[in-house]
Amino acid sequence: TENGFEDPIVVDNIQAADAATAMGDLAQQGVDVIIVGASEIAEPLPQLIEEYPDIFWYCNCGAGFPANPGLAQSTDNGAEIAYTAGYATGLLMQAKGPEATATTFIGCCDLGFEKQSYLAFEAGLQALDPAFTMTYVPTGDFPFDFDNTANATAALQTAVDGGTAAVYPYLGGAHRPVVQAANEAGLIVMSAGSSSVCGPDEELKYDIAVKFDGGDYVRSVMALIIAGEFKEGDTKTFKVGIDPEPGAEICAPTPEQLAAMDTLFTDIGEGKYDALFGEIAGKAFA
Repeated sequence: TENGFEDPIVVDNIQAADAATAMGDLAQQGVDVIIVGASEIAEPLPQLIEEYPDIFWYCNCGAGFPANPGLAQSTDNGAEIAYTAGYATGLLMQAKGPEATATTFIGCCDLGFEKQSYLAFEAGLQALDPAFTMTYVPTGDFPFDFDNTANATAALQTAVDGGTAAVYPYLGGAHRPVVQAANEAGLIVMSAGSSSVCGPDEELKYDIAVKFDGGDYVRSVMALIIAGEFKEGDTKTFKVGIDPEPGAEICAPTPEQLAAMDTLFTDIGEGKYDALFGEIAGKAFA
């Protein structure tokens, strides 16, 4: 509203099957801009863009979503982000002691972008110590079922029983219940997108913020949209080490940990890991 716009209409928790109806209802209300937060609900966009060409359409759709001259997009590199998450986890595991060697990555159903993330997470983890291990556990009953709290918390308990020291709950609606259980078990735990979990208003205890926050991306691109510097058909790629929005942040780092993360971000920004990230993407999306 500080730029003269009315208060936004917010519609959350849209299921993929309901996306066309929900976005169509918004379009019929005479809005100027529609912001779509994730590729999981973006399938109807080409038809809606054609039907409502006067609306400025923006989607944080991520890598792989087709370009469209009527759609502004943002994306990031999941491998870059997950590598920093694995590296940060490794730093905290080293500080925890020699018994901390195992990590667990809880996801949905082995989708391509999940593979990209857990392979990169493992690579970042093992960059600190090749003896560190990562186990991926799918908990969804169907594709894009990131909300299965029963399966996810059961998977966490199995991991705890197996001696895991850290958990990455790469989840949606099931994320916070798993974090709460991880707190009770004394595990290293991290967010999956949110950049605000290290702040004083967070009720749960997070050790790492793994940041790929759609809200942060929107704030950045909205300034560009208002300035006329980001147009339909354009794609903004948020880069670790270049842009401040993506990447892992240790919530209470030691000076040494902070310096190590700063060096890693600089190296990623300079492209020193591009070949590795390309190799990971090739395996994940093959």
